[in-house]
Amino acid sequence: MKYLVMVQGTQADYEAMRGKPSEHSPVWSEKDMQSMFAFMQAVNDDLAESGELVDAQGLVEPARTRHVRAGKDGRPVITDGPYSETKELLAGYWVLECESLERVTEIAARVAQCPVPEGSPDYPVVIRPIDNGGGDVCG
Repeated sequence: MKYLVMVQGTQADYEAMRGKPSEHSPVWSEKDMQSMFAFMQAVNDDLAESGELVDAQGLVEPARTRHVRAGKDGRPVITDGPYSETKELLAGYWVLECESLERVTEIAARVAQCPVPEGSPDYPVVIRPIDNGGGDVCG
């Protein structure tokens, strides 16, 4: 079965990684960034070697997000960032092909151990099974 494994973050977290701390997101040093990247690369390498990795991507900061909605007149309503008031958003993801929910949970538990600076927010790693049933997602 395929699963989407997601990590979360906020605009403040991305800014802290660029050296601009906030009340909830301490500054990341170059060593912190290198540790995080090395950890994630090791996870990706292991998943590729096991054949479970379908795709993995980190996403750019929420301030570069665009929301598109259907307007009442049928024309799109487009809103750009920044979204500093927004709570957690998707920061990165893996699409994994795993034999069981237990296995993907083991992987998510490993991802949750990613090194971060002391005092950083503690976000859950979210697992969502991917529905391959061909259902209509637009309802």
